[in-house]
Amino acid sequence: MTLRYTTAAAHVGHWLDNAPYAGEGARVASVYDPALGDVARTVALADAVDVNAVVASAAAAQPAWGALAPQRRARVLFKMKELVEHHTDALAQLITREHGKTLPDARGEVQRGLEIIEFSCGIAQLLKGQYCDNVGGGISNWSQRSPLGVTAGITPFNFPFMVPMWMAPMSIACGNSFILKPSERDPSAALLTAELFQAAGLPPGVFNVLQGDKTAVDGLLHHPDVQAVSFVGSTPIARYIYETGARMGKRTQALGGAKNHMVVLPDADLPQAADALIGAAYGSAGERCMAVSVAVAVGDIADELVQLVVQRAKALRTGDGAEPGMDMGPVVSAEAKSRIVGLIDSGVAQGAQLVLDGRGLTVANRASGYFVGPTLFDHVRADMRIYQEEIFGPVLCVLRVASLSEALALVNAHTYGNGAVCYTRDGRSAQEFAQGVQAGMVGINVPIPVPMAWNSFGGWKQSLFGDHHAYGEEGVRFYTRYKSIMQRWPDQQVQGPQFTMPVNT
Repeated sequence: MTLRYTTAAAHVGHWLDNAPYAGEGARVASVYDPALGDVARTVALADAVDVNAVVASAAAAQPAWGALAPQRRARVLFKMKELVEHHTDALAQLITREHGKTLPDARGEVQRGLEIIEFSCGIAQLLKGQYCDNVGGGISNWSQRSPLGVTAGITPFNFPFMVPMWMAPMSIACGNSFILKPSERDPSAALLTAELFQAAGLPPGVFNVLQGDKTAVDGLLHHPDVQAVSFVGSTPIARYIYETGARMGKRTQALGGAKNHMVVLPDADLPQAADALIGAAYGSAGERCMAVSVAVAVGDIADELVQLVVQRAKALRTGDGAEPGMDMGPVVSAEAKSRIVGLIDSGVAQGAQLVLDGRGLTVANRASGYFVGPTLFDHVRADMRIYQEEIFGPVLCVLRVASLSEALALVNAHTYGNGAVCYTRDGRSAQEFAQGVQAGMVGINVPIPVPMAWNSFGGWKQSLFGDHHAYGEEGVRFYTRYKSIMQRWPDQQVQGPQFTMPVNT
């Protein structure tokens, strides 16, 4: 099978019934190359007719797909795994050109998405229920998990392949059909993903792509045939998605923003901690929901830690992510750059010490690109905007506290609870941190504690709306309904009607 979307098209449309779909909507949006600041292509923006067409296709395809034996669905995912491995470089190229992250980082994103596909290949084992023979009166009782029907995923710009893979393989393996609404900022990877699912043997309508903006999102949220919606993005939008979906009676999962802290204790290996901060704060230009944007220096180590971070940050190479040797690429858009610069300005105005200033960075032959250099603030206070808000850029804030208990109180008081990290060589301190911190994902000497595919991803507080975390066994629970079945075969004795509550006797 020849794939048409291994390179980006001039115009990016939808995917319906295993084929490109132009759509009925007349609106389009520009897609930019963030390293150049130029319009690279256009993307279709769905209207209500397009939403209805895609949902109708998914609804028609789901019953037959859901009726297949789980191992037959798993065989398609095994083939998808093989195809993604073969086309990793093509996916990474699409991601880099539209998002801006470096090619090695984009390849890492594809690998993390691939791991969820691998996990989903074991769906037959994951869907096994429990069986109890003769619970009483000759009755057997067992449980099973059944598909929901049509499901949808609304995904962010920062991981155009990995985050859709948090959702689609799990949903499809569980017997649902799936509609992907990717970010309109980097939509091309979604079409190659759709082609790969088709090449893997997925029937028409089981995986569809609906390009668009708020019109598409609201259409999915309000459509009566969509049973579940999963979202990853900013907290204000996550709250809107969750509240709207819940009001419409849908199972809804919405992962929001973050302000991830790294607590560095006096006994930590400071060079190791500084290296970890550099990668976690400035990797992917800080456009990760698990990026460490706050370093909490405990005791008298702050000056040395800041000095080590500055030395390393000054050596970072920022440029076009498609060029070899780059450590950081641009941020995704002119609007993102403007917001980041505005927050840096606010930090200066509120009295934080700007140790390293990434504003005004220019890259040779990329003067119009959306570049922000590594930025470091010291002596940050908890009441400052740069501490309170998610910056989503290459900006690291350093706060100074006297003790681990003070550090925990600081982290736990924040509105977000996505991830938190502690660097220490002391087991007792590590245990106190891990048990006491109010965050969904915790690292001990691990700077970006993103759970592996067989665990589950999600935060606490304003970082997650809904009852289930993403992928892993939590994903299986999100994408299925629990059913309990009790069965008894009658004997020849007629007992007549019974009016008492059944009990296990």
